[in-house]
Amino acid sequence: MTLPGKTEIEAAAELVYGAFPATPQRVWPLLAERAGTEAWVKHENHTPIGAFKIRGGLTYMAQCEADGMVTATRGNHGQSVAYAARQAGKRVTVVVPEGNSREKNAAMRAFGADLVVHGHDFQDAFEQAHLLADAEGLHFLPSFHPALVAGVATYSYELLSAAPHLDTLYVPIGLGSGICGAIAAREALGLSTEIVGVVARKAPCYALSFEAGRAVSTNSADTMADGMACRTPDDSALSLILEHAARIVAVEDEEIEAAMRHYFTDTHNVIEGAGAAPLAALLKEREGMAGKAVGLVASGGNIDIEVYRRVLAGE
Repeated sequence: MTLPGKTEIEAAAELVYGAFPATPQRVWPLLAERAGTEAWVKHENHTPIGAFKIRGGLTYMAQCEADGMVTATRGNHGQSVAYAARQAGKRVTVVVPEGNSREKNAAMRAFGADLVVHGHDFQDAFEQAHLLADAEGLHFLPSFHPALVAGVATYSYELLSAAPHLDTLYVPIGLGSGICGAIAAREALGLSTEIVGVVARKAPCYALSFEAGRAVSTNSADTMADGMACRTPDDSALSLILEHAARIVAVEDEEIEAAMRHYFTDTHNVIEGAGAAPLAALLKEREGMAGKAVGLVASGGNIDIEVYRRVLAGE
């Protein structure tokens, strides 16, 4: 896959801004003090679905002619697709695994999606979505696609345009659209910012693949950070990450949960597990990042209340 260029990203931004304005990027004093560096937070938890994925859904739907679609998700991609499909007057079926976030499921239904529950994890849901596409003649809407990357690249384009001096940008990795969008934005703006991917230690397929230089799947991805719960990397995404990313940092679930608490105490923002993982990675690398300007992608804020209550209590 070829990275979207400046023209494509700016065209995607026009589509995005037809639905909502650019999200803020802020330096929070308490968070900067904790991290020991100038830390810019990109607040993708402030979009109409509470996550960055909406940007890709809008750009994909604008170029998709199919009326009936099916996709798989752990939640934010599904909300994005459901939101964009409703805007376009189309129907979409979303397949989620068993035990998926109840609140994300409710949000997808509220946006108009037909929900199907199948399998243990995202990979199982992904495979079932393909089967439904074949059986019912539906268009399969992937979680990684050039149009999705062009759309989500707009948040990094906003951040790096506002703070072009950033030395490093930490981006969570689910299937890879966010980090590939960050790479595309950096290249389009001609900057030298290091792009660092972040994965959960319990869902390490991209970290293992980066180390091996080839795709490495895992048998499980049972992390509390459902937005990063991937066990099979996308080949196109991995190719771009191998070529352009500086490194991938793996963080423990306990470190992610601590970062979620830090976000609440230091900024009073609710940030879900995947969105807090970049802060967890920065704190893990705190000594080496001292004195640098760092970007953190708070990719979303969609977390079930009972899970968040447990995280805040440190249980």
